Amino acid sequence: MANHKSAIKRIRSNDAKRIENRYYAKTTRTAVKALRTATSKKDAEALLPKVSSMLDKLAKKSVIHKNKAGNMKSKLAKKVATLK
Repeated sequence: MANHKSAIKRIRSNDAKRIENRYYAKTTRTAVKALRTATSKKDAEALLPKVSSMLDKLAKKSVIHKNKAGNMKSKLAKKVATLK
């Protein structure tokens, strides 16, 4: 158990950040899944900027690595480009 007041506060703030990060990560995963399963090009093109933005925000907050975000955005863009 933490002995210092600052350490107790840090534990509290870390828990709050962890819960928030889990929420945003799960929301992004759901959006990525929706984009991958999209069948019409119009729907996929509408979703792509939103999902890209979500991935960038996760990378900025270090929830996921910036290269992972880039790789996912690239793969999703390729997927959207192949749709008809």
